[in-house]
Amino acid sequence: MNPKATLPRWAALVREKYLAGEASTFVLYRNVFDIFLVNGQFLDLKEFLTGVFVEETKTTVVEVSAEFGVQCLKGKVTLDQGGDLLSQLHSLERHLRSSHGTAVIVPYADTLMPGEDAGFVSAEDRKIGTLFHRWSLDRKLNATDNISFIIVETLGSLNQGLLSNPKVAAIEVPMPDLATRIDVVRSLGPKLGDTQVRLYAERMAGLRSVQIESLMRASGDNSMSEQEREKLILQLLGSAPDAAERAKRFAGITAGMTADEIVKLVEPTKSLPSADPDDDVLRLIQARKRELIEKECAGLIEFVEPRHGLSAVGGANHITGELADIARSLREGNSKLTPMGLLAVGPMGAGKTFVIKAFLKEAGLSAVALKNFRSKWVGSTEKNLERVLATVKAMGPIAVLIDEGDRSFGNSGGEGGDEGTSSRIIARLKEFMSDTENRGLVLFIMLTNRPDKLDTDIKRPGRMDRKIPFFYCETAQERAAVVAAVIRRYDRADESSAECSADELAELCGDLTGYSNADLEALTLLGLEFRERRQGLSLLQALREAKDDFMPPQESDMIRFMELLAVSETSRRSLLPERFRRLSIADIQTQLHQARALALGR
Repeated sequence: MNPKATLPRWAALVREKYLAGEASTFVLYRNVFDIFLVNGQFLDLKEFLTGVFVEETKTTVVEVSAEFGVQCLKGKVTLDQGGDLLSQLHSLERHLRSSHGTAVIVPYADTLMPGEDAGFVSAEDRKIGTLFHRWSLDRKLNATDNISFIIVETLGSLNQGLLSNPKVAAIEVPMPDLATRIDVVRSLGPKLGDTQVRLYAERMAGLRSVQIESLMRASGDNSMSEQEREKLILQLLGSAPDAAERAKRFAGITAGMTADEIVKLVEPTKSLPSADPDDDVLRLIQARKRELIEKECAGLIEFVEPRHGLSAVGGANHITGELADIARSLREGNSKLTPMGLLAVGPMGAGKTFVIKAFLKEAGLSAVALKNFRSKWVGSTEKNLERVLATVKAMGPIAVLIDEGDRSFGNSGGEGGDEGTSSRIIARLKEFMSDTENRGLVLFIMLTNRPDKLDTDIKRPGRMDRKIPFFYCETAQERAAVVAAVIRRYDRADESSAECSADELAELCGDLTGYSNADLEALTLLGLEFRERRQGLSLLQALREAKDDFMPPQESDMIRFMELLAVSETSRRSLLPERFRRLSIADIQTQLHQARALALGR
């Protein structure tokens, strides 16, 4: 290989395996549509392979594709131009046997050798797959110093017979790590200082190099110049502190954006500028990163941005204490004490989603929500899943939130009648969730009120290490704490917290046994609405009127069933309310069986 080039680690691994004689056919997968910074230049994968990797060692480079057939990129090959693709490949084989030093590049290989069952693959595709399989095993062909690169985004979309060949090596082209992103940012922003380069690179975790380039460099003659962007941003910032310095930095990371897009991103910083100009730039980077990644993942994930920490949670001290300990381990980077996953279980309205989001805020953890893929994956299947998982891993440390997990991982069958695809996707997710290399980097959090619908192996330790049970408030004081927390979050009157004492709220909530956290929030908001509409009405009186007027849902049998499900799933007795804490396993199962009959027997 070209000794003058500094090779990425994956390319160095290819070189090592090739020179050791382990393989001469390499399947390059995952981040194959990115660009690579080599000796100060950005190259796509084909340019890198042709112009750097085999430049000095291969006299001939040939590309094989469904679109163009067999074409020579370097050197000369005599081909059967009048024949079909298979005929051209046979002509290429004769060249490979008679000549030395040829590289064969096959981009979009899944279009030539798809991974579907044989019954769904055309006869020509089966023949092409057989040909490449035979080439990889042919000792005489491999002895002529030839090398083949099979390029595909996901291994699952490629002919599995080819992948099972011991003389074929699958090499992952990873998403850019921090060191790579630092090099890319430094190359694109030569005026940035080392501290800024590192800050920006850290915030760009999860982006491909080509996305970082699009974020930092204008594309096309119609884009605003850096001077035009700086002038516009300076106008938007007005008299904000360090406006000139901020405008200069903003201009460097808004390349390629229209004036309207810049206004939408920059205008919010006008009213509340940060003390540090870098903070504003990092917020802009985060906004553009969110846009790029959600587009990259085809709308199958969305960013979660919690507004409140655990201090905004009312009641549930035993649960918030457990989550605070986990958040501390995450902040300190203590992966030994960090669980692989959390399972939040409990009846509807118990505050699972709010508390988990508050935990994410407390832990300082970025988070994405994985949408219900059983109805989203049709047509794109495993390819989109692999893209999502690669992006998530590159963004670590990060949390992946799966709400209503029983719908995504339930054992009641998939939607749309595509059981095969759903089972493969779920199996791949389970594999990713149990990968110990992800401990401390990717935290899966699943929420459900029906854990009985989940496959047993998804709940096992190693995937969901901690099972956190959620229940309705047990005492008047706990319900009063929830009401007080809702008032603090939503009421705009500064004196509201002083209008009602803790004892008054506890008295108000004394006979609200069985109210869920969602019921208490709805009641409190109704009281705030009454007070706002009627001048002179005190907050306490408004809450009393709301209490008399509000009617909570009546689902006592189902709630009892869901409570017992949470009891049976919890990983620690200390997380249970006192009324459940001393129950034996046999008693829990007996009561659960009875509750199931009442809740589901109608």
